[in-house]
Amino acid sequence: MAQEADLDLVEVAPTARPPVCKLMDFGKFKYESDQKRREARKNQVQTVIKEMKLRPKIDPHDYETKKGHVVRFLRAGDKVKITIMFRGREQSRPELGIRLLQRLSADVAELGYVEAQPKQDGRNMTMVMAPHKGSKPQRLPEAAGV
Repeated sequence: MAQEADLDLVEVAPTARPPVCKLMDFGKFKYESDQKRREARKNQVQTVIKEMKLRPKIDPHDYETKKGHVVRFLRAGDKVKITIMFRGREQSRPELGIRLLQRLSADVAELGYVEAQPKQDGRNMTMVMAPHKGSKPQRLPEAAGV
């Protein structure tokens, strides 16, 4: 029947009893499945992790600037890794870093949540924040010609 119709006999479900076969144009079937796979890949969202570096003795204005960047990243739907870098004697006071990270997470709590709690590794302390699940990313249009 397949030869008469100038089609291919394709085994759809080989494990079924009896095995299921279909008359179809196999080249067209492969092309359409590749198109579906490509479309699915195009629609999938890439999670980006942005990093913001702070110091334990940060100036209030600098803190507000860094917090603004974190807010912008979370609104765009990106995860943010916040790193506090300790130098010299600051390493003996990790509670300063924890307090700063808690303050930052409380300030941006309406936009994101703490995905990974503050953790010290060597001279750095890191925390990861992610945007809330239900929030839609607000991508700003790129400036044309600038």
